[in-house]
Amino acid sequence: MSLHALIEAMPKIELHVHLEGAVRPETLLRLARKHGVSLPADTFEGISRWYTFIDFPHFVEIYFKISECIQTAEDIELVAREFLAGQAAQNIIYTEATYTAYTHYQQKGISFEAQLAAIKRARDWAQTNLGVSMNLIIDIDRGVAAETGAITAQWVAGAYGDGVVAFGMGGYEVGNPPEKHRTALERVQNAGIPCVLHAGETEGASSIWGALRAGKSVRIGHGVRCLEDPALVEELRRRQIPLEVCPTSNIRLGVAPTLAEHPLPQLIAQGLYVTLNSDDPPMFNTTLTQEFQQCADAFGWSADTLETLTLNAARAALLPENEKRPLEARLHEQFNLLRRQYLKT
Repeated sequence: MSLHALIEAMPKIELHVHLEGAVRPETLLRLARKHGVSLPADTFEGISRWYTFIDFPHFVEIYFKISECIQTAEDIELVAREFLAGQAAQNIIYTEATYTAYTHYQQKGISFEAQLAAIKRARDWAQTNLGVSMNLIIDIDRGVAAETGAITAQWVAGAYGDGVVAFGMGGYEVGNPPEKHRTALERVQNAGIPCVLHAGETEGASSIWGALRAGKSVRIGHGVRCLEDPALVEELRRRQIPLEVCPTSNIRLGVAPTLAEHPLPQLIAQGLYVTLNSDDPPMFNTTLTQEFQQCADAFGWSADTLETLTLNAARAALLPENEKRPLEARLHEQFNLLRRQYLKT
């Protein structure tokens, strides 16, 4: 068995992937035709070309067009089912997906409760039929008004524990520090709800410090620019704050020029807590499987490194211990079986 085949077969955990950002071109076409939404192309090939990342404004344009095509609770369930089927095909047995609920409420008036119910139907279906599970990080874009953040925080506080595991914050970092959403952050923090903030991608170390101090972020989405500040590296290492690293996303957004020049090996060498993720896979023409394969090739990873990174993700998951321990045991068992098969051939 080749290392690539081992990666395809191995169980995986994903902590940084956006549900709306994972909508496949064929799904978008189906929804657009259903609702009469005009797209830049009307074929799978055309939409795939349009999905190809150009720059951040183009990325935002695609994201909003996807949201425009999701018009009902049934659409949300469809998107979630197809996403979970794709995770199952990669043997991603547990996912914490980021989901921006307020957009669908604001644009289409779909209540938060109806959105969660639709996703729960998809989660239950996937657990029963595919053997994979998912929880949600309900996030806000940093650029929205503080009032919007506060509404979302209220929703999260009411739904926490019912498939919702954290409050998140994404979007363009420059000019949008987490302190802008202090009311929302304090609302969930005072309720004992974890926060998971994107930081250290479109802005440097100061953004990560803000995520840690104001956001009390238990993980950092991206975080790769922490290397710009040795004191921050020491803080992250000392506290073993998990970094949700998304190499292809970083390259497409210009954070690293190529995979060979990506800071991932340096993050690991510095003793930081690293997990591997795909972010918005169809938009960046990647999957979690491909992220592992490409990084293994570029950085000379062994089967042991693959297992370590997978176990890192399992241990960083926002699950109770009575769920996390069996998950880790399952990973150990499957990796041992795969390693024996891998080493024999």
